[in-house]
Amino acid sequence: MRIPRIYTDSPLSEGNNADLDENATQHVGRVLRMQSGQELKLFNGDGQDYPATITEAGKKHVQVLVGAPQANQTESPLQITLGQTLSKGDRMDYAVQKAVEMGVSHIVPLTTERCEVKLKGDREDKRLRHWQSVAISAAEQCGRAKVPEILPVMTLEQWLEYSRTCDLRLVLHHRTEKSLKSMHRPGTIALMIGPEGGLTADEIAQAEKEGFLPVSLGPRVLRTETAPVTAMAICQWLWGDIGS
Repeated sequence: MRIPRIYTDSPLSEGNNADLDENATQHVGRVLRMQSGQELKLFNGDGQDYPATITEAGKKHVQVLVGAPQANQTESPLQITLGQTLSKGDRMDYAVQKAVEMGVSHIVPLTTERCEVKLKGDREDKRLRHWQSVAISAAEQCGRAKVPEILPVMTLEQWLEYSRTCDLRLVLHHRTEKSLKSMHRPGTIALMIGPEGGLTADEIAQAEKEGFLPVSLGPRVLRTETAPVTAMAICQWLWGDIGS
């Protein structure tokens, strides 16, 4: 039987009993309906996996005995920060989920001129919590021991300022002929993705003025949720840990 991987924000230490947090408890106790004596593999974002055995199991309380930490080698040496323009429906969920699978380090939701989604106040907080939950589930599934952080929504200007420290800053633009394989190996990447209708000419010009390089992924126009996955897969192939 496959041993479930579960994220918890609880402290984990070898030989200690740990009470799982509310979300992990609900997953283990209510969804998986696991019982005392069954095994789990836990992680809390410190980069290690922790084998654990359930000592108490209920719908509202789950306690485990934590085993020796195990090294987790799933983190890419390439650090990618994704600036993803907000999109409707489950497109943003898809982009977040697949970006985590592709090894993204941070995800920044963006608002741009043609963005059709407007988030403020409690609605923004709710969506950020939802996307963080999507990222946690993706990390559990793909074997990562670190969960990429979903940052607060930024404007274009805020994103350009935030991403200044990255070695390579890219904006997807299907009207350029420059490809990823023509670029030098970076250590950190900022990747900017426009909305369904694309970034405006002024936004692309503004990004280029701030040091972003326009890059094409080929002759076909990709959807806003497909473009980041494709771009990150190529980046990981060229400079990261895919195909290594």
